[in-house]
Amino acid sequence: MAVPKRRVSRSRQGMRRSHLHVTAPQVQYCPNCKEPVLPHRVCTNCGFYRGVEVEKIKEKKK
Repeated sequence: MAVPKRRVSRSRQGMRRSHLHVTAPQVQYCPNCKEPVLPHRVCTNCGFYRGVEVEKIKEKKK
């Protein structure tokens, strides 16, 4: 069974975790309606994916 020989200091622990930070999500823009969309997802605003209408979006009533 692996047991650490000495306690890991806060500094060394922080250095090990330096690459575990949260990254911002990548954002692309829909070529049809110019709204921000996550990559490889259908646009929630217009329903297009890669230039093809995949799903019909109901228009909002005012």
